[in-house]
Amino acid sequence: MLFIGIPIFHVFMLSSNYAQRDYQNEEEAEHNSDVECSLCNSTLTIFDAEAGEIVCSNCGVVIQDNIESLEKEWRAYTAEALRGKERSGMPTSLAIHDRGLSTYISDSHVDAAGAIISPEQMSKIRRLQKWNKISNFNSRAYTRNLKNAFALLSRIKDKLSLTDAVTEKAAYYYRKALTKKLIKGRSIEAMIVACIYAACRELSILRTLEEIAKAANTDKVFAGKCYRLLLRHLKIQNLPLVDCGNYLSRTANNANVSEKSYRKALEMLSMVKKDPISFGKDPNALAVAVLYAACIREGEKVSQGGMALAGNTSVVSLRKRFADVIKIFS
Repeated sequence: MLFIGIPIFHVFMLSSNYAQRDYQNEEEAEHNSDVECSLCNSTLTIFDAEAGEIVCSNCGVVIQDNIESLEKEWRAYTAEALRGKERSGMPTSLAIHDRGLSTYISDSHVDAAGAIISPEQMSKIRRLQKWNKISNFNSRAYTRNLKNAFALLSRIKDKLSLTDAVTEKAAYYYRKALTKKLIKGRSIEAMIVACIYAACRELSILRTLEEIAKAANTDKVFAGKCYRLLLRHLKIQNLPLVDCGNYLSRTANNANVSEKSYRKALEMLSMVKKDPISFGKDPNALAVAVLYAACIREGEKVSQGGMALAGNTSVVSLRKRFADVIKIFS
């Protein structure tokens, strides 16, 4: 399936690359703000990603050079040249505690060429292997926190079948929250749930806070508090509204509702959205109530318990929203 000539997988990879680039640029901006020009004592600097240089915007002096950049060191102007220069290897990712750039020293006693290491160098190699293990298992608190958090993020991704773009965005939010010390005094599980929910809201992925909290085995109330904390401190704004139609289609598929009742529910839902009585209501419960009302109008036999189970809501919420729907169409 193509999306404007680009495969869906590439669209997800582009979204994850944008999230990683935003995080890298923000870190560089915070780092560059402390750099002072030795010539004019100005702190207004510009980072050139292609040249890997920090340049003073006042006098033009190059303050630092040879800075690591994630940009490609080659260029291709044709499709054949692009395919010829493609390389394999693990890409950098924000959802890995070291972004996939860690150093690993093998336990084998051979070098890169396959030759056996000489006895004179064996003691040095064993000492390097020892410190490599110590640095991996006894790293500082920041790295340990990221390891535990991203291990949980990977499990939630598998349980809820989330895309790479969602996990990259959630990892970006978690890193920013950890930098601002929002994790202190709060559980990692609740903060990860809040970050995943914020990423799903931003990318218009249909996942509720209760579903994510259930997959992480944590309290949804405390996760909701962490989500509001993220919105306030990270200044996450202009999140798209959740459309009831998405919940309607999912509930109809889970409840095996007929196509006639589903189309009737779509017509009723368009009228319910315009009525002020639906403002501020849970979109999931409202969609389940509209679908239940449409099934009753079309004479399809469904139970409130089965419909609430298919819509992942409670029977009490279904009854309350069903009463509101009756008031609109009465």
